[in-house]
Amino acid sequence: MATKGNASLKKLNTGAGALTGACVVIVKTEWNAAVVDELENGARKVLIKQGIKNVVTVTVPGAVEIPFAIKAYWDTMKYKDVKPDAFIALGAVIRGDTPHFDYVCKAVTDGVVHLNMHLPVPTIFGVLTVDNEQQAKERIGGKHGHKGEEAAITALKMISLVRSFKAQR
Repeated sequence: MATKGNASLKKLNTGAGALTGACVVIVKTEWNAAVVDELENGARKVLIKQGIKNVVTVTVPGAVEIPFAIKAYWDTMKYKDVKPDAFIALGAVIRGDTPHFDYVCKAVTDGVVHLNMHLPVPTIFGVLTVDNEQQAKERIGGKHGHKGEEAAITALKMISLVRSFKAQR
């Protein structure tokens, strides 16, 4: 998702009815709210345009808390009639003067990978890990596209993929 000009990602062809009744849960951080809120706006715009009516937002303090919130939400909802079909993790970790940046980036990345290996639904990594605020702005509608929109498109494609596996049974 990080490369400039990834035109094929933006093509959304999930098949007729592939997304009917889908539920997407966005887990976003309070930290760097101006950037993260714009990521959420972009994701919601794509989801709504594709007819996803059930979009839930959960807000956590920081990026390290994202995996916990996703796991806790799944554990609470997995036996309900309307359970998540995908999670989108949104945050912005901006490098500072200490190694804290490296620890936070590794923790949230490892957490999302772990979720993707253990939950039966995908978790999309929409956490920006950038050196400065300018780089973050370039990824919320600037020269590097809109990573919130891309995360939503990825979620929709993954929902369609998982549903296609179930249809093959």
